[in-house]
Order: sequence, then C-alpha cells, then structure tokens
Amino acid sequence: MEDQATPVGAAAPAQRTEQRWLQGPALDLVLDEMAYGVAVAGQHGELLHANQAARHELAGRRALSLSQGRLQAQSPADTRILHEALVKACSGRRSLIGLAAGQGSRLTLAVVPVGRAPGVQPVHAALLFARASVCESLMLCFFARSHALTSAEENVLGILCQGYSAPQAARRLNVAVSTVRSHVRSLCAKTRSSGVRELVSRVAMLPPVAPALLGEPVH
Repeated sequence: MEDQATPVGAAAPAQRTEQRWLQGPALDLVLDEMAYGVAVAGQHGELLHANQAARHELAGRRALSLSQGRLQAQSPADTRILHEALVKACSGRRSLIGLAAGQGSRLTLAVVPVGRAPGVQPVHAALLFARASVCESLMLCFFARSHALTSAEENVLGILCQGYSAPQAARRLNVAVSTVRSHVRSLCAKTRSSGVRELVSRVAMLPPVAPALLGEPVH
C-alpha cells in the first residue's frame, strides 16, 4: 500500500504533537515544577506569565512586586535597572541584574529575549530568577534516599551545602567534630565522592525540582 501524502501546508503527525506540546498547558505544568522562577514580561514590565516559583517570589514582595499588572522593584533606582533590562531584552540583548531584596540580600535575574524568529525582533523578555539556595530541601531528600543516607548524614550534608566547614557543622549540630567527620567519610563512601567539594558540587548540580509552595496571591 502506498503511503498517503501529507497535504501541502498540513503539519505531519510528529510536528502537530510538537506544536501542541510547545503551545499547550503541559509546558506550564513542567515550569511549575522548577525551583527557579521563570516569568515573561513585555518591555514596559507588563507580566504575561509566571511559574510557581516566580509567583511565590512576587507574593513575598522581597525584590519584585506587581503594581497594576506591571513588575516593579522595591526602589526607583532598581525599577529603572529592571526596565532598562526589559527594553534591552526586547531588542535582542541579554542582561544580568541584581535587585535589592531586603536585609542586605539581593535577587539575581537573567533577563533574556524570547519569541525571536529569524529576522524578527523579540517582543517579550524572560526573567530567570536565581534559585533560593544551592541545596533545596526536596532535592536533598531525593539525593539522600537514592544513596540510602541516614537522617544524621542528610543533616550534615545539608549544612555542608550551605558553605559551613566540619567544625562549624559540629557546633551547629552540637556534636563533636570527629562525629561530623565520620559522617562525611560515610557520605563520601555511599555517594562515591572523593571529598566534600565533589559531594557539594553534585548536590548543587541536581535537577532544580521545586518543593510544593503554598498558593499565595500576587498583588
């Protein structure tokens, strides 16, 4: 039997599936599972889309918030930085910016062009938020389970991932330094890591799966 030709202008089955995936709600569901915030905005700051992590950040109003549907920072100076980055993105240029987030902390954002077709200027900007911490509790739990770590070993690993040394971890856990070092040896053996640096690096490079965040309104 001869293969039936695909009508001119009609997408092949595989292409139609890909188009449904790219345009449908499935991609939004995947983005909601990411620990990194992802938002899409116009050059004037009008918010078009935000995944769960980005909505959580906006609801906290630490560095960014919404005013009449537009993104704004917590100070006029930072709002100018944000809007300049959005304009750059909508002209095809990328930016890395930092916005004050209170208590001396800053929120780092990559602002990149999206929706660009060959020869067509992008009209939207994607804001990619920095992850809240190197070691997310959910991924640490996954990592611990997959390597059969004890709860004590998981606690030590979590503290090491925050940048603390073995003596500092011992003080935080109120145990002897030798106990922490014993846990570290066990951690390295179970995970086949050469040392703390490699162990922490492996945790830092885990897939960015987000914990379940409480649904909070975005104002």
